[in-house]
Amino acid sequence: MGESRTPTFYLLAAFFTLFVAFLYGPTLTIVILSFQGPQGGMTFPMNGVSLHWFGVLWEGLGVVDVWAAFGRSFRLGLAVTVLTVVISVLTGLAFRRRFIGSTLLFYTAIASLILPSIVVSLGIALEFRIVDDFLKSTGLAGTGFQSAMGLFTSALGAHLTWTLPFGMLIMFVVFNRFNPAYEEAARDLGATPWQTFRHVVLPIISPYLVGVALFGFTLSWDEIARTSQAIGGPNTLPLELQGLTSTVTTPAIYALGTMTTAISFLVIGLTLGTGLLLRRRRTRGASDAGKGI
Repeated sequence: MGESRTPTFYLLAAFFTLFVAFLYGPTLTIVILSFQGPQGGMTFPMNGVSLHWFGVLWEGLGVVDVWAAFGRSFRLGLAVTVLTVVISVLTGLAFRRRFIGSTLLFYTAIASLILPSIVVSLGIALEFRIVDDFLKSTGLAGTGFQSAMGLFTSALGAHLTWTLPFGMLIMFVVFNRFNPAYEEAARDLGATPWQTFRHVVLPIISPYLVGVALFGFTLSWDEIARTSQAIGGPNTLPLELQGLTSTVTTPAIYALGTMTTAISFLVIGLTLGTGLLLRRRRTRGASDAGKGI
């Protein structure tokens, strides 16, 4: 404890500080510039401090309906989150025992992590164009049919190719370390498979499910590359934000960036809080059970 710090320590500390500044400096700059006064510009120095540009954002940014795009991204993120959690849990349960083709299925499921995002997006768009052509040729499309591509079809599939591998890898690790003795004890007490899962397995893995949900929502919330070719007509908020960077030349675009960043941090905070709460309840329940014994 009494040893003096070497020059190497200060060199590495300075490098780490520069690394953190490189990661979070642009975001912090956008947040600061979004609170400029009415006469503020896109760069420093700041011209006053106010919430003026958030008011401009609330009124809308020209022809772009920001709040409609916000709603689309939020609804899509929730759908992706639910499906990611459910499918990841079911996959984790299925892979607890080896079966024919399990290795091939595993590598196929996580292959989208290494494939270029734009290639995945183009492939999904091509698939749905083929579906469109088939429906039109068979007359199943109807007179009001426009495209099978949409928010909860092609865009949802594109996002799941990005979120599911992360969720599945987490659940593989969780179930690989899961002690089957808990399930055996429940079965010895007469519990059915569903009761064992609901009252034993699910409470134990619930903190990890919160982590999977966090991955699902945050990865979907700011996804651009996989959405760009597969969204169909209406854009999500990240795509609208990308388009606005070339047309909006006021700090209102910074206000939009600050709002989306705040939502991401809010989701992360709620997720971490929920995970800590579940872990505390599980620890307290185990303690009470030990006292009862």
